[in-house]
Amino acid sequence: MTVQGVRRLPLKLAIFLALCALPGLGAAHLAFSGVSWAPLLLYPLSSVVTAALYGYDKRQARRQGPRIAEKVLHLGELCGGWPGALLAQQLLRHKTRKLAYQVPFWLIVALHQALWLMPLWLAGHAA
Repeated sequence: MTVQGVRRLPLKLAIFLALCALPGLGAAHLAFSGVSWAPLLLYPLSSVVTAALYGYDKRQARRQGPRIAEKVLHLGELCGGWPGALLAQQLLRHKTRKLAYQVPFWLIVALHQALWLMPLWLAGHAA
């Protein structure tokens, strides 16, 4: 399976799925335990919106038009759109080489992982 322009696709897909596993399972657990469907709905919706923002920004970069502010892209990622942002980065080859952009992006991804790990860790220590 190849997607034009994406190097090491099997490895990147494995990493993507691993990163999505914890938030996905946590959000599904909240939804199916009756706590809240919001996270389960928020991640896909935010991902689509954030990926669309990346696509628009990439088009504007090529046309030398007005761009989307990086803080807006990061806000989309922070609101749960980081999976869509990660896919858009790879598929569009956009924002992948700019270290000043990647550091906050990966901190946002790590924050989401930590937020889903924390309840599991606390539950393990409460027993």
